[in-house]
Amino acid sequence: MVSLRNCIYECPFDVSTCVNKLYVLYEHAAGYALFKVKEFEEIAMFLPQVEKATLNAVKFKTFVNLVAFLPFKSGTNALDNINSISEGIIHEDLQTFLETNLPQNAKKSKVILGVGDAKIGAAIQETLGYNCQFTDVVPEISRGIRYHFHELIEGLSLSSLGSAECSLGRSYSRAKVKFNINRADNMVIQSIGLVDQLDKDINTFSMRLKEWYSYHYPELAKIITDNHTYAKVAQLIGDRKEFIANDDASMQESLEEIIQDSSKAQAIISAAKSSMGMDISKIDLINIEYFTSKVISLAEYRRQLMDYLVSRMHNIAPNLSALIGEM
Repeated sequence: MVSLRNCIYECPFDVSTCVNKLYVLYEHAAGYALFKVKEFEEIAMFLPQVEKATLNAVKFKTFVNLVAFLPFKSGTNALDNINSISEGIIHEDLQTFLETNLPQNAKKSKVILGVGDAKIGAAIQETLGYNCQFTDVVPEISRGIRYHFHELIEGLSLSSLGSAECSLGRSYSRAKVKFNINRADNMVIQSIGLVDQLDKDINTFSMRLKEWYSYHYPELAKIITDNHTYAKVAQLIGDRKEFIANDDASMQESLEEIIQDSSKAQAIISAAKSSMGMDISKIDLINIEYFTSKVISLAEYRRQLMDYLVSRMHNIAPNLSALIGEM
């Protein structure tokens, strides 16, 4: 192994011209930090020792020095910068920070910048011309920086760093949810799921209603098979004996408004007059009518939800809706 001291004697140039210099960029909720790694060539050869040293603050500080720290101006500024990094874009603040604190001109070729993400590394290399690295010893150095960050930056405590991380984490998550590009699709997915659930519930409740009301008027279930229509007719008739006490013409007119079929309306009236069903008490009828109104309201809501779903699908995916339908 050739140490840095030997390199000075063997190399006719200055040591800075024959050894690459490693800088590590660390992005935190509090700001950007740039560190310089001492004796990078030797450290890279002893990765297991580096892994152990990252757990010891004293040892870690012997080969990592802080070059510069740029705190974010506000929570909004921090969110802008982190959003840019997550998308692999160099923010104006980051570009200025790196140009100010990294070697320029001819010395760029001797600088290796360690980054935590390949996308931001590619963007930095393309825009600023620095060689970026995110493998080998860089992840371990970054882990040590993250572990001892509060000791490497003067004036920052664990509590202040924790507050900054929580604040930025909430803002970042809220922004990601708010600006989710698939949010319209998510609404449609939830609506379709709700329609399926409503269909199951309406069928179950309608079956229970038919069983319950059939004790009083069993013939009605054979005449009216549609669940929504059955609930409306049952609500209209209520007590069968009170219903048939009305004028036949008024009964016929009321039923035709619901079922739109005069022959079925006449069949309902005829069956009601000769029904084999048992008499029903007032308290039982009140509960049946209350349950009937709930079934009707669910069926109405299901219809409204389908109208909404049709409209949304025509706006989001008109071609798909035309080919396979909204569901």
